[in-house]
Amino acid sequence: MASGSDDKENIKTGRSIGNLKLVFKAAGKYPARILAALFFLGVSSAATLAIPYGFKQVIDRGFAGGSVSGDAVSQAFQYLLMIVIVLALATGFRFYFVSWLGERTVADLRRQVQRNLLTLPPRFFEENRPSEIASRLTADTAVLEQVVGTSVSFALRNLVTGIGGIIYLFALSPKLAGLLLIAIPLLFGPIILFGRKVRALSRASQDRIADVGANVSEVLGAMKIVQAFGQERREEARFAEVVENAFTTARTRMRLRAIMTVVLIALMFGAIVMVIWEGAIDVAAGRMTGGEIAAFVFTGVLVGGAFAALSEVYGDLLRGSGAAGRLAELIAAKAEISAPAVTKALPEPATGALAFDGVDFRYPTRPDTKALDGLTISVAPGETVAVVGPSGAGKSTLFQLALRFYDPQAGAVSFDGVDVRDLDPADLRRHIALVPQETVIFAASARDNLRYGRWDASEAEIEAAARAANAHQFLSALPDGYDTFLGESGARLSGGQRQRIAIARALLRDAPLLLLDEATSALDAESEAAVQEALERLMESRTTVVIAHRLATVRAADRIIVMDEGRIVEEGTHATLTARGGLYARLARLQFDVAA
Repeated sequence: MASGSDDKENIKTGRSIGNLKLVFKAAGKYPARILAALFFLGVSSAATLAIPYGFKQVIDRGFAGGSVSGDAVSQAFQYLLMIVIVLALATGFRFYFVSWLGERTVADLRRQVQRNLLTLPPRFFEENRPSEIASRLTADTAVLEQVVGTSVSFALRNLVTGIGGIIYLFALSPKLAGLLLIAIPLLFGPIILFGRKVRALSRASQDRIADVGANVSEVLGAMKIVQAFGQERREEARFAEVVENAFTTARTRMRLRAIMTVVLIALMFGAIVMVIWEGAIDVAAGRMTGGEIAAFVFTGVLVGGAFAALSEVYGDLLRGSGAAGRLAELIAAKAEISAPAVTKALPEPATGALAFDGVDFRYPTRPDTKALDGLTISVAPGETVAVVGPSGAGKSTLFQLALRFYDPQAGAVSFDGVDVRDLDPADLRRHIALVPQETVIFAASARDNLRYGRWDASEAEIEAAARAANAHQFLSALPDGYDTFLGESGARLSGGQRQRIAIARALLRDAPLLLLDEATSALDAESEAAVQEALERLMESRTTVVIAHRLATVRAADRIIVMDEGRIVEEGTHATLTARGGLYARLARLQFDVAA
C-alpha cells in the first residue's frame, strides 16, 4: 500500500495493540459520551462486586449460629435485589453509550479514509486494487466497530471488576488473596508468547477477506464475459481457492487463540481452586466464617473470569489493531499531486490555451517505457486540435498531464501560460471539461449524472445540455424521466446513451478547455451526426483537444497532430497529411472512410 514512508514504517512495526491509537483518537472527539460510558461501566462493575458481599450477609446474618433470622434474610435479599436492579440499569446504559461510540467512531474513520482517498492521484489506484480498498472500508471498519463498541468496554469492565475484586479479596483474607496474586503473573507468559502471533495472523486473515471481496467484485463486474466465454466453472474454482485460503488462515488464528484460552483458563482457575482449598482449611479451623469463604469463592470466580476474559478480549484487540493498521495506511497515504504552498492565479477570463514544452513522461507502473518523449505542442485559445495515432502512441497521456493527474519527469505543461504545477489542481480542473473514452455513469439518477458537470446547474441548463447532446429524447422516455435511477455503471442504458450523457455532462460544465477522448466512438451514424453538430457549436468558443479516429471529428479540426511512440511524427490538415502519404495516410486508409 503506497503511503508516506515514515508513517508506513511506523504502522508496519507497531507492537501489540499500538495501531488502535488511531481508533482511540477518533473516539476522543466525544469526551461526554466516553465519560458517560465509563461512569456506567464503573457502576456496573461495582454492582457486580457487591453481589458477593450480599451473599456474605445472607450467610453470616441469616444463618448465624445455625438459626434462621427472617428479618436478616429479608434485608439481605432486599439488598441483593437492589444491586441486581442497579446492575441491570447500569449495564443497559453502558451498552448504549459504548455502542454509540463504536458506530460513531467507525463512521468518522470511514469519512476520514474517503476524504484522503479523494486527494490521491490515479497512480495510487493503479498500484492498489479498489476492491481491496473497499474491503478496508467495510470489513476492517466492522472489526473496529466490534472493538470499540464491545471489546474495549468488555475489557475495561473486566479490568475494573478484576482489580476491584482483588481489593475485596484482600479485605476478606490477605493470606488467601496473596496466594491468589502469586498465580496471576503466570498469565503474562502465554499472553506475550501468543499475542504477537495472533496479531500477525489477524492481519493475514483480514488480507484474505479482502481477497475474497476483490474476487467477487471482479467477477460480478465481468459477468457477461464470464458467461459468454463459458468460464463459470473456472471462476467457481478460483473463488473456492480464495475462500479456502481465507478459511485456512482464520482456522490457524482460531486454533492459536483456543490454545491461548485453554492455557490461561487452566492456570487461573487452577490457582483459584488451590487457594479455595486453603480457605476451606481456614474455615474448618475457625479462622474464617462461612459467609467470608463464600464471598471469597464468589469473588475469586469473578476475578478469575475477568482475567480469563481479558485474554480473549486481547485477541480481539490484536485483530482490531491489524484492521486499524490497514486503515491507517490509507489515511497516511500522501497525495503526490497537490497545490503548492503559494499558488498562482489563472487570468480571467481563462482562454484554455494549452502547451507542452519538451515533456518526457513515464507512467509509474511502466518506468522503463516513455509514454511521451520530448513532446512539444502548443494549442492556441479557441483552436481545435485533433490528436491521432496508433494505440500506445501517448494520446490519452496528454489528457492525464493536462488535468495534472501526473507530473512529467522533464519539461513543463502550462495552462493559459501558467505552469500547472504552480496552480491549485482543483482550480485547474475547474476550467476543463472532459469526455473520457470509457464512459463513467454513477449509480444515481440521470439528473445527478448530468449535474456532475456542474452541480449548481438549473433545470433549464440541464435540459439544454441534454438536448445539445441528443440525450433529451431517450431520457424523457425513461420511467421517471430525468429522475430515473440508471443502475450500476448505467446498466439500464445502451453504450451510445451512456456516451451522450457523458457529452451532456461536459457541455454543462461550460469550461474554456474541452478534452474529447473519442467522444463519439460509441454512437451510431444518426446520433453521431447530431452530437457532432452540437460539439462543433461548442468548439467555436472553446479551446478543444480531440483524440479521435472518426473522420468527421478530424475534418472539423483546425490542426491534426499525429503521434507515435510518444513523439509527434506529423502535423497539418487532413488534406495535406493525406497527400503526404505518411502514417496519417496509412491510418486514414485503415480507420477512416476516405471516400467520404
